[in-house]
Amino acid sequence: MTETLTIRRPDDWHLHLRDGAMLEAVLPYTARQFARAIVMPNLSPPVTTVEAAKAYRDRIMAALPEDADFTPLMTAYLTDDIDPDEIARGHGEGVFTAAKLYPANATTNSAHGVTDVANLTAVFERMQDIGMVLCIHGEVTSGDVDIFDREAVFIERTLEPLVRDFPALKIVLEHITTTEAAQFVADSPDTVAATITPQHIRINRNALFAGGLRPHAYCLPVAKREHHRVAVRKAAVSGLPKFFLGTDSAPHDKSAKESDCGCAGIFNAPFALESYLGVFEEEGALDRFEAFASEHGPRFYGLPLNKGSVTLERAATDVPETLPAGEESLVPFHAGETLRWHLL
Repeated sequence: MTETLTIRRPDDWHLHLRDGAMLEAVLPYTARQFARAIVMPNLSPPVTTVEAAKAYRDRIMAALPEDADFTPLMTAYLTDDIDPDEIARGHGEGVFTAAKLYPANATTNSAHGVTDVANLTAVFERMQDIGMVLCIHGEVTSGDVDIFDREAVFIERTLEPLVRDFPALKIVLEHITTTEAAQFVADSPDTVAATITPQHIRINRNALFAGGLRPHAYCLPVAKREHHRVAVRKAAVSGLPKFFLGTDSAPHDKSAKESDCGCAGIFNAPFALESYLGVFEEEGALDRFEAFASEHGPRFYGLPLNKGSVTLERAATDVPETLPAGEESLVPFHAGETLRWHLL
């Protein structure tokens, strides 16, 4: 039985760091595990310009622990009227690694998001030409579509035509949650990939209602039925290079999560690797974990693999009920549980 596992240092290809005191509180958890992370731009106001991305990157670097070796990879927040030249300039200057498509009002701080992808035809054409990755929160937001169906409907209505009309555009469908998403990505050209979170391979929608409303199990996209969880889990451990690690760690103060309109997001950064690795062990796929965590993502993005390594040992990790965040507190994913692996 494997007692330790050493892998190439991994990256997180979908991360929310927030800003200010929250940034300072959560960044060390990611920097301890990951060499790089795709940082989401849905601040208030959102990161829509090269200058805003540079300023945010500077704030992230200033918040890093002194001994940290971590590189934030910045993204542009797409709006209906964003300038393709601004996107291309940011990519050319090495500021924007990717651009993020939020359907308007799909999730936290997405009010400025895109109302119709047809508005971005010129942007997609430019991104396709320069080899820039498009990251997508893949849900429709129409009130007549059930929240549990919004990812599947988005694939049918929006993603399939997008892949057809822009065949060279590199697309990451983020935080997939459904059988339909896993199958679509697996069957698509090599220009299409997906990130997978720890929560969507561990919980189904029952977690939202276990003994009452459970706000700390609420994220967007929401967890789905059990057969969807199983399908996404199988995709994660499949070894297919189209699927890679993206935590979608999304911190909110405990009070904000437990309010009369609790915020969407699961804070999984502190024990992300332990959580993922437990699933790979359960599935008999420890030999595929390094590729999922450390290789598939950078290869899709066209970036070099990391040089360093991390080691996990088979030892109990007790997850605390809360973690400090300035004057507030955060409830981590797996709060109160004991995980089977420990990051050294």
